[in-house]
Amino acid sequence: METIKLIVFLPLLAALIAGLGNRMIGNVAAKAVTTAALFISCALSWPIFLSFLGGHAEAQVVPVLDFIRSGDLNVQWALRVDTLTAVMLVVVTSVSSLVHLYSWGYMSEDPSQPRFFAYLSLFTFAMLMLVTADSLVQMFFGWEGVGLASYLLIGFWYHKPSANAAAIKAFVVNRVGDFGFSLGIFGVFLVFGTVSIPEILEAAPGYAGSTIGFLGYRIDTITLLCILLFIGAMGKSAQLGLHTWLPDAMEGPTPVSALIHAATMVTAGVFMVCRLSPLFELSEVATNLVTYVGAATALFAATVGTTQTDIKRVIAYSTCSQLGYMFFAAGTGAYGAAMFHLFTHAFFKALLFLGAGSVIHAMHHEQDMRYYGGLRKHIPFTFWAMMAGTLAITGVGVIGVFGFAGFYSKDAIIEAAFASGTEAGGVAFAVAVFAALLTSFYSWRLIFLTFYGKPRWSQSEHIQHAAHDAHGHDDHARGHDDHHGHAQDDDGTLGYHPHESPLPMLVPLAVLTIGAIFAGYGFHHAFIGAEEGAAFWQGSLAFDAHLMHAMHEVPLLVKLSATIVMILGLAIAWLAYIKDTTIPARFTATFPAVYQFLLNKWYWDELYNLIFVKPSLWLGRILWKKGDEGTIDRFGPHGAAEVVLQGSRLAVRFQSGYLYSYAFVMLLGLVGFATWAMTR
Repeated sequence: METIKLIVFLPLLAALIAGLGNRMIGNVAAKAVTTAALFISCALSWPIFLSFLGGHAEAQVVPVLDFIRSGDLNVQWALRVDTLTAVMLVVVTSVSSLVHLYSWGYMSEDPSQPRFFAYLSLFTFAMLMLVTADSLVQMFFGWEGVGLASYLLIGFWYHKPSANAAAIKAFVVNRVGDFGFSLGIFGVFLVFGTVSIPEILEAAPGYAGSTIGFLGYRIDTITLLCILLFIGAMGKSAQLGLHTWLPDAMEGPTPVSALIHAATMVTAGVFMVCRLSPLFELSEVATNLVTYVGAATALFAATVGTTQTDIKRVIAYSTCSQLGYMFFAAGTGAYGAAMFHLFTHAFFKALLFLGAGSVIHAMHHEQDMRYYGGLRKHIPFTFWAMMAGTLAITGVGVIGVFGFAGFYSKDAIIEAAFASGTEAGGVAFAVAVFAALLTSFYSWRLIFLTFYGKPRWSQSEHIQHAAHDAHGHDDHARGHDDHHGHAQDDDGTLGYHPHESPLPMLVPLAVLTIGAIFAGYGFHHAFIGAEEGAAFWQGSLAFDAHLMHAMHEVPLLVKLSATIVMILGLAIAWLAYIKDTTIPARFTATFPAVYQFLLNKWYWDELYNLIFVKPSLWLGRILWKKGDEGTIDRFGPHGAAEVVLQGSRLAVRFQSGYLYSYAFVMLLGLVGFATWAMTR
């Protein structure tokens, strides 16, 4: 199947052309090549997905070349195409192609556009390598590739110290997870003698109940391997403990946030767990760990999202929370529901990120929602697009009639957790319902602060400068003078009027809006239907038809729980940010400790700074001052230099320039030579 090769390698070719050509080929050519390549890959991916959806395709492996041959290790570079791959191909290429198009407008004034588009395409190639992997080594190759591209894109504006720090933080934290993943791969090869995913899954049942030595203890073999592999998933998918890089990654351009941190890279961990689901199903300890970590992440991120004021950080914590949903769905055995939420989440979360970018573009790069307000009249298209995304993420819908994307996928996860009947599933169900309440609250809070109420733009220095720069010459004709000397309109906005984004930014919003509205309704039978799901997935993951059937038979109150808390969260947000806007200030004054705890993200950064960063800096400083400068330099380079310096000073004393001095030295030499000769 040559089509799959085109899908995977076209983005790489485009990245090489744009990256190596750079300014030599110009902005337009670089953007055109990369965007066209992604749209071609997207156009080729959808027929593959639809063929699996219609039951007309079967899994196959397309060989590329021999990758590694070393002793017993034989790694083939091959592209696996099955239902799981087809779903990820659609997600990756669709979002990436729309992000490329969106970036035409968003990055239009950036001087390094070829480099940006090259990074985007390089990231897409690495992600496609990951999702088409037929072996763990090939998956790790793509895994590290997206990590590299993420580092380059987060730190794209390298002139900003905060962007550099965020890029390094993402790189370092992911290395922790990747170390666990690499140990898992080593362990798998040690146990199974292969890194081929089909061979591993086929042989895995034979190792159920066996033990292996690790750190001086005997541990269940499958449990150990699954936990090590899951650590890698925790880092890439920002689960609690290895999540700290994700919010800071918002320092990158907004299209990067939509591509990497909403729909693609952060879902790599979920994909890996689902790909290896037959292995995870053999260890109850591992699946319980996945469930509890996912539930804890969903709760943590949802609570923190309620206090954030940066529009991108709110959506970033929302992403972290939704990834938690996907993981505890996988932990409870609902792998189809986990992938369904991954699929729908790609559309509505990319929509929310790109919509936020449109808002930031309209507000002259101001990201603090406290300085927004009343924007629905100024940027109506963006408003309705973000409304669609919010309706999707909060799960608005009517049972048996119609619902937005999240209504089908997120509710399915909640119902599956209840239907699993396990203790871990019960905990996940309770956490999921409460997290859904918080999700509704902070999502509608974002909408109300941004698009409703009175404009608060005059409080922002960014907006003041924008208004002054744009209208400084005709302020007196448009309004009355304020005490700063700027023109001020009747609404107090200093003459600044937000404007809708250009067409290249609005078209992706329109397409993603369609996905946010219809993706759940159109595909829920195939992804999570008891009979349809088994036929659709074709064994590409451990699909539990009995659980899916039980999920549809849960009590009505369980089915309505997500809708009830969604309405409650909406009501609380409306009351606090529309009806009585003094409530948030009164709440923070009444519960300052709770507010500070959530505002400071449960103090995870401070804890890591105390435990890891400060001791590392202290050790580094000791090695630098005492070891490097005090010992190595003192007795090495500096010591040798001192010997040369003193020797040269001594030699200079012999170079007087007087003839009698040289004659005297020659005489001493002759006397010395004669003495030596006579003594011999």
